[in-house]
Amino acid sequence: MAGGLPISSPLGTIYSTNITSSKRYGIGNYTLKQFAQALRQGVRADGAHLYPAMPYASYSLLVDDDVKALHTYFTQAVAPVDRPSTTKTDLPFPYNMRFSMMAWNALFAGGKPYTPDPAKSAEWNRGKYLVEGAAHCAECHTPRGFFMQQDRSKAFGGAVLGSWYAPNISSDPVAGIGAMSADELFQYLKAGKVKGKAQAGGEMGLAVEMSFSKLTDRDLRAIVSYIRDLPPIADASLTKPKFAQGQPYTEVSKFRGVGDVSSDNALAGGPAQLFAANCASCHGVRAEGSLDGYFPSLFHNSALTTGGGRNLVATILFGLSRKGADGLAFMPGFGGKATDIAAFSDDEVAELANYLLRHYGDASIAVTPQLVAEVRAGRAPKPALATLVDIGKWAFPVFLILFVLWRRARRSRAKARIASVAA
Repeated sequence: MAGGLPISSPLGTIYSTNITSSKRYGIGNYTLKQFAQALRQGVRADGAHLYPAMPYASYSLLVDDDVKALHTYFTQAVAPVDRPSTTKTDLPFPYNMRFSMMAWNALFAGGKPYTPDPAKSAEWNRGKYLVEGAAHCAECHTPRGFFMQQDRSKAFGGAVLGSWYAPNISSDPVAGIGAMSADELFQYLKAGKVKGKAQAGGEMGLAVEMSFSKLTDRDLRAIVSYIRDLPPIADASLTKPKFAQGQPYTEVSKFRGVGDVSSDNALAGGPAQLFAANCASCHGVRAEGSLDGYFPSLFHNSALTTGGGRNLVATILFGLSRKGADGLAFMPGFGGKATDIAAFSDDEVAELANYLLRHYGDASIAVTPQLVAEVRAGRAPKPALATLVDIGKWAFPVFLILFVLWRRARRSRAKARIASVAA
């Protein structure tokens, strides 16, 4: 809880802060009122505003008893880390003006503690409280509007977050999780995978390991009850369920005997041999996965059907390491880090990804080297607000210069007229 971790946003990198019980560097001196104000309203004890990367808009739903329990835990049970953070959030102008969050909060935050819906079951209400509040699922899975607020008209319809794509988890049977049974969704949250359908990676992998796998079965069932009841958000680009695309396929016979099968890119068999050399040993020569499901099938796999191939690319680059209720899930990365098994270029990753999509996923998706570079760097598409601000940064000085020149020219003409009249 000592902070200093980077949170990538389209507006810049935001760093988490020390929330240990340290009285000097953490929140050990926070009163319950100050803690509640930071948690629900995004205002620190010193009066400065937090950025909504800290999901206070969702935490505003937390009831008083839970806020009090959290305050007790953080100020008494979390060990103090008495050292200053080596990183500090320093967003570019105008995002560095924290007071501007007052207007954003007035428009898009300021929710009230959760009140149960009497028309729904206790399990459903508990699920909504957890999903919309404590677990803040919509913060990742809901696309953003112009001012970076949640677009609730597309709630849980999927959104890009840095290198990864948080998929559609609405009840739509084609684009969402409607094709998952209640037991399968429960298994996904608890262990991070459902055989033949999906596995958690990236930020969701962390959420499973650090949070969902720690919940009681009762709370997980409540989450499942609420999520499966979410309004469906369709995707016209999908013609069949994202869990049912692709099929077994192999091209080994085309290059068998033409040379060694290695992990480099000098392979006579092209992307088929690239797959055989780097992927088939775990996922199978026909991409069917291992019999026990530890290594997943690549067909009927949501990573190869949603988000424009973004999660497929991120998985190839960064690999996977996640602990769930049933143990460790691991896949090495191919992005070139010291711990990776190989160092694929952007072109190689794109070539391999397109081969996988063509045979095992949604063949309509095309991965470009530019997308790979974007995913490698953790960049999300720039939102309209950021584009407008960028234009304004150079447009304003140009306007100011033109205005000054116009004023000078006007004064010169006025002086010339006065001189001609005087003559």
